[in-house]
Amino acid sequence: MEQLMKDFFLFLSQNKTLTKAAKKWGLRFGAQRFVAGELTDDAVRVIRELNKQGLVVTIDYLGEFVETEQEANEKTEHSIATLEAIGREKLNSQLSLKMTSMGMDISDEVIMRNMRRILDTAKKYNIFVTIDMEDYSRYHKTLEIFKKLKSEYDNVGTVLQAYLYSVADDIQELNAYSPNLRLVKGAYKESPEVAFPEKKDVDENYKKIIKIHLLNGNYTAIASHDEAIIEYTKKLAEEHNIPKSQFEFQMLYGIRSDRHLELVKEGYTFRVYVPYGNDWYGYFMRRLAERPANVWFVLKGMFK
Repeated sequence: MEQLMKDFFLFLSQNKTLTKAAKKWGLRFGAQRFVAGELTDDAVRVIRELNKQGLVVTIDYLGEFVETEQEANEKTEHSIATLEAIGREKLNSQLSLKMTSMGMDISDEVIMRNMRRILDTAKKYNIFVTIDMEDYSRYHKTLEIFKKLKSEYDNVGTVLQAYLYSVADDIQELNAYSPNLRLVKGAYKESPEVAFPEKKDVDENYKKIIKIHLLNGNYTAIASHDEAIIEYTKKLAEEHNIPKSQFEFQMLYGIRSDRHLELVKEGYTFRVYVPYGNDWYGYFMRRLAERPANVWFVLKGMFK
């Protein structure tokens, strides 16, 4: 039953008609639990409060699958405005983005121009930018663009997904770039031809890539709500004398908030992934797919 619900929500997450309709509904039906708000001012308020608690942040202006160059340019302008707000307010926050929202599916010229504009602005304010990984059809292109940008900028990283068979080899190849990577399990529905279908295999591969990347000496963000993964990382760091300054834990805004603060008290860097914007639908559906128990919070939100 849980797998059926997961597949159902992943299917819904890719429905463009529902995505457009959701923009008109606003942040209703429980989405407020996972999304900071629709406006930059909402994001600034949430970041400031999290910073006061000793938490650092990565902010994501939600959006993906733009269809025109104008839309891509508008998303780029909003990312730039977000960076300027972070710099102006002196917030401890990075920026995360999806390159499909910046024009990756439109042309190489559009995506490279927009990414360079974003990274130039981020460099001005000493802000790090993470390129979120998307579905497998865009995986290799994302890595190609990341390599090009990493050769030009120090303030850019990307994300690798543990459910992919090739990810361990890809990490070793990227080692030449000394990359700052966010490692995740993966949140898209992928074919068993490219991804592990069983959770236990994903978990084992996740541990494997965490160990590879940390022992390579690179900065590692472990983005997981799984307590077993968190404890594995702690023990690995202790066994190999890996300093706490070489890695951080990350979780999504609105999930396990008490645990965020506990890890900070233990001396670990903890980063909260905070999304905002009116293009919240795809993100929200993937959060429901990751943990169908979240549906209960949505139902409560609807009746309230």
